[in-house]
Formats: sequence, C-alpha cells, structure tokens
Amino acid sequence: MSRIGKKPIIIEPDIQISINNEVVNISGSKGGMDVKIPRGVSLEKKENQLLVVIKNNHDNNLQGLTRSLIQNAVKGVKSGWTKQLEMVGVGYRSDTDGMSINLHVGFSHVVKIQAPKGISFQVTENKITVSGIDKYLVGEVAASIRRVRPPEPYKGKGIKYMGEHIRKKLGKAAKAVGGAGTGAK
Repeated sequence: MSRIGKKPIIIEPDIQISINNEVVNISGSKGGMDVKIPRGVSLEKKENQLLVVIKNNHDNNLQGLTRSLIQNAVKGVKSGWTKQLEMVGVGYRSDTDGMSINLHVGFSHVVKIQAPKGISFQVTENKITVSGIDKYLVGEVAASIRRVRPPEPYKGKGIKYMGEHIRKKLGKAAKAVGGAGTGAK
C-alpha cells in the first residue's frame, strides 16, 4: 500500500477545489490549475481534507502519484514554485523583461528564451529566478536555461542550479606534474 497516497491533502480556506469526472480544478491566490485523475483513482472531500482512494489494489502506485500531483498543485496555487540558477563566468550576464530572458554566456550571439504561459523570470546580479504555479513546468524551464551553457568540470564556468556542487577535474598540466615523479630515475 502507498504511504504517501494514504495521507490526506489539507485544503486551506483560501483554496477552492472542484472535482469533475476526470479532472480536479484547483484555484488559489496565485492562479488555477487542472490535474487529471487516472481511471483507477477517485477523490473524497471531507471538510478541509481531500483523500485519494483507489478502487482496487492494482492501482496503489497511481494513488501516491495522484496525491503528489494534487499536493504540488495546491502548494503552487497558494505560494508558487521557484528555481534559482547561478551564472559563473567572466562576462556572463543576463537581462529580462519578465516574459523572456536574454543570456550572454560566451557565444557570438545572444541566447533568448521565451517564457511559457504561467512562468516568469527575475534576474538579480548573476542569479536567475524562474517562478510559476506548475512545479513540472518551472523545473523544465530551469533545466532548459541550464542546458544553454552547462557547467564545465575544469573551471566550473556555466549556468548551474543554486547550491549545486560541481566536481572539478584536474587539468592536463596537473596530471603531468603528478605523474612525472613516478616513472624514470
């Protein structure tokens, strides 16, 4: 049985939930989202709680998945999701107008990324903040920004997630110095 799927989802008073046949509509202060419900799963609303119930034991993995998706949507419409990226490198910079971001990361051209509906960008110094109500979409847009110039392992330059640790490799010169004393006399 799914431990996560059995936990109730707490619905605060400022969040409205409407359950249709296969879709749950969740709306709050930040906006609204729809979550599709799989066939083997149903929902029960009790006072300020929402329970995910499975119809047979073969669908217990869907119970946990559905509960997590609904919980992420509830948190997203209440407080939103954010991902922060950090740009490391001499001359690396970015600017934004809120709906698109221009990245200057060492190419001969400026890389422009357009924000999908529901996503906004914010740039301060060398930090990029991607925010929105859909957790999946926020993560996907942040990953596409990181893919423009992923951090390289020799100097650590590139775009990385905030708090991500890049394991640096030794360069060719450092390996040559370390291996010179072990060979000939």
